[in-house]
Amino acid sequence: MKRLLVVSVLLLVFVGTLGSAQAEEVRLILATGGTAGTYYPLGGSMAKIWNSKISGMNVTAQTTGASAENVRLVNKKEAELALVQSDTLDFAFKAEAPFKEKLTAMAAIAVLYPEVIQVVVRADKPVKTFADLKGLKMGVGAPGSGTEANFRQLCDVYGLAKGDINAQYLSFSESAEQFKDKHIDAFLVTAGLPNPGIMDVSTQNDVRILSISDDMVKKITTKYPFLSPVKVPANTYKNVPEASTVAVNAVLIVNSGIKEDVVYNLTKALFDNQPELAAAHAKGKEVNLQTAVKGVSIPFHPGAVKYYKEKGAMK
Repeated sequence: MKRLLVVSVLLLVFVGTLGSAQAEEVRLILATGGTAGTYYPLGGSMAKIWNSKISGMNVTAQTTGASAENVRLVNKKEAELALVQSDTLDFAFKAEAPFKEKLTAMAAIAVLYPEVIQVVVRADKPVKTFADLKGLKMGVGAPGSGTEANFRQLCDVYGLAKGDINAQYLSFSESAEQFKDKHIDAFLVTAGLPNPGIMDVSTQNDVRILSISDDMVKKITTKYPFLSPVKVPANTYKNVPEASTVAVNAVLIVNSGIKEDVVYNLTKALFDNQPELAAAHAKGKEVNLQTAVKGVSIPFHPGAVKYYKEKGAMK
């Protein structure tokens, strides 16, 4: 009878311990983007690292309509994590279009990689700065797109009024075709490097990426803190020299109510296993500590800050 009692007690202790372990499991949703984009496969690679490297972690990458939807999902606690462009975060935090109210229940974990603003002109044209595009015909992205917003930001800092440039609201592929047919003089693309449309153009035409001077980079990044300095390396496109420009960034965010230790573990696992992320997805190669803390205007989560301070990436 005593032996049976001991066994029963041990069984209860085991079941209680198992229940406690199960209760400690952390289940998170990572909002990404469409299956044909970058966010979804990159998010899947990140989730795989977290789930394999953090005990009790269960992150599921979920397809979504990308940045604007992702911000709303995180703020409504329908997703705990998300991948979002830095300009969208800024607009949401300040209740600027397309957002009608401030969405502030979110914090940054890491800036992941740049979406580079690239202004393409013909190599033989006397266009040296963005201001020299005055009076010319330029592809500026689809109406309402992030690329069009970047065009308006550049016009603002260079002092160009609406109508100074003959803006053509074209997609990247449409801009490339119009440029090749000499229907436009220049076009703007905001995308990761290299962009297929610019690659296509550069194989058949001698082109340049317009550089932004250091003082103008400082001016634009001060006025629009979601932008950050970046360089387009020489020969990213055929025979195109290096160019200095700015970029919006793909940012990993989290609901600000998630516990500090959870976010610390997510941040640590991401950077401690960056080579694994780089092997799993091309954009993973661009993720690094030095750029992870720059180019986003919303606050960082305390859990991420703790990790960055340990590594010397933040003071």
